[in-house]
Amino acid sequence: MNHWIYLAIAIALEVVATSALKQSNGFAKLLPTVVSVLGYVGAFWLLALSLKTIPMGIAYAIWAGVGILAITLIGWVWFGQKLDAPAAAGIAMIGGGVLVINLFSKISAH
Repeated sequence: MNHWIYLAIAIALEVVATSALKQSNGFAKLLPTVVSVLGYVGAFWLLALSLKTIPMGIAYAIWAGVGILAITLIGWVWFGQKLDAPAAAGIAMIGGGVLVINLFSKISAH
């Protein structure tokens, strides 16, 4: 399997796990707690597999940036969390950084 696909699935699992973490009410609710723990285990396992060929700094930058963007969107849509202008600008810069890495960087998987 392509290691970029591993990274994409790892990010998706991390986003699901973080969303479940919010719903777990401090680990007081069993199902969201289980989803969160299993999601993080799966996410880190797939991240580790992706690091076999994707440079660590690139993988982590993409992991963090896409995760932040996705969690922010989920927080806004499902949890009604608002952003002020500085927060939105900062998150937009993170998204821009991920795009720059993917579109213009010469660093690639080895």
